[in-house]
Order: sequence, then C-alpha cells, then structure tokens
Amino acid sequence: MAGDQLVVLQDDKKLQNSDNVVAAINTKAASPQAVAATDKVAQALDTPKLIALNRAVDVERKTSAVAAQEFAAANNLTAGIERGPGGDIIVGAANFSENATLGELYKIVLTAAGYNVTVQTIGNRELYEPALEKGDVQVVPEYAASALDFLNGKANGANAQPLSSPDINETMGKLRPLGEKVGITFGEPSAAQDQNAFAVTKGFSDKYGVTTLSQLAEKCSGSATVLGGPPECPQRPKCQQGLVETYTFNAGKFSSLDAGGPQTKNALRTGAISVGLVLSSDGDLATT
Repeated sequence: MAGDQLVVLQDDKKLQNSDNVVAAINTKAASPQAVAATDKVAQALDTPKLIALNRAVDVERKTSAVAAQEFAAANNLTAGIERGPGGDIIVGAANFSENATLGELYKIVLTAAGYNVTVQTIGNRELYEPALEKGDVQVVPEYAASALDFLNGKANGANAQPLSSPDINETMGKLRPLGEKVGITFGEPSAAQDQNAFAVTKGFSDKYGVTTLSQLAEKCSGSATVLGGPPECPQRPKCQQGLVETYTFNAGKFSSLDAGGPQTKNALRTGAISVGLVLSSDGDLATT
C-alpha cells in the first residue's frame, strides 16, 4: 500500500540482537571522568532521538557537528561533567553519518571534561577496532551486539558461535570481559539501537491493524504479500529466514533491493512491496 509515512513494526519476539549504542574506550584513556562523560551521551540518547539526529543530518542536511551541538544544548548534555586529567583524545568514527554524529557528541562531553578532542573518520570496524586496541584512537562509538560478535570472532575464530543476544544486559555481560582482554573499556549502553527492522507504510499498518511482527505474520502471510530487502535476505537469520523461523511469516514473494536504503524505502512508498528491511534509526522514520 503506497504512502509517504513509514512505520517500524515492533519486534515483539526479539528476533534482532541488542545493537545499542555504547562508547568503546581504550583502557589507558578510560579515566573515571572520561567514562562518565561518555555515559552522559548514553543517558540522554534513545532510538527516537537517534532517528531525529539522523534526520537532521541526512534529510535536513545539517553537519554532524551542528546536529550534535543542537542535541547537546537541548538535552543539557554537559551539565555536571567533572573535569578529568586532560590531554589529547582522538574519537574515531566509522564512515557513515550516524557514527560521525555520535563522535561529535562524544567530542562535546569530553571537551567539557577537560580533554583536547578531535574526531577522525577511520572507516569500518576492521580498521577502527585495531586502532582502538593500539591506542591510535581513544574512543569509538560502538554498537553492543556487533562489537561483541566481532571481538568473539577475533578471539575464537571466524566460525565462532555468536554470543550476542536480544537482551542488552546479557550482551554487555559478555562484551566487557572480551574488551578487557584487548584493552577496551565499554561505557554504559544507551537505549538507542541501530539494527535491522521491518517497516510498512502507515496506510498498510492502519488498514490491516498491524503494529507488530506477530500481527504481520498472523494477518498478512500469503501470496499477496511482498517482502523487500537485500539479495542475501532470504538466507539471513535476522532477515527473511528469521521472520519465517521466529514469527512463521511467509511472504508470497521476495523483491531483491538494497539493505535498508533508498530502493527499499521507495518501494514501500510506491506500494511495490508490502514490508521492507530498514534500519531502526533511519532518519526517514522521523516522519512518522
């Protein structure tokens, strides 16, 4: 069903793992004041606020630095921050806008704690995680479940059984010890998550009374329903395979598109697909 407004369906049976935003800090730089400063970001941030930050950058075309400054002012982010021992801190950011904006938020709170902070774009996790271990960068905005599975793979081999969980406490309980072994300290996880999600148009949600993935499976399985996602989605446990196994949702057809990008969102808005894989913090979702 065509429509401009996109609605994320609630993952009520917890198919996705807990990819909550969390600060990863080189342990040598992890003074109590530095950890407390990054925890201020965690305490202020949830998924709707992360969506709004992404919308400010990706839709309204503000810079990450401007969006972060506006967020910090609106949420009184620097209030009560204790000054630490000082010195230089490099915040390493992954090469996508959300992570760059999170890096700018860390810069604001760490500057308030008395550090000389720069934000440097590093690239993907395969690049920034070793730099964090070595101390070439001191702080990185991370995602708990993905960080855990990455460190577990490094420690136990690429085919190691994933350790991440839909429960953030369980995920953090496994992540912190692995971090300690390689010299990385993890702060407090935020409520904000950036993970796979499934969206429909608001018109679809309203017409069929669907707000959860369980309701989608109950009311909309069958030949008329089209699922859209990246080419690998049918074989992925957090995509179509997971929808079948966790929710018994069987789409009549799969449309090969992109991974939560413009192709999928356009296909939803034009009615070419019924439900599509998106990212839970996508700035376009703020229009709902």
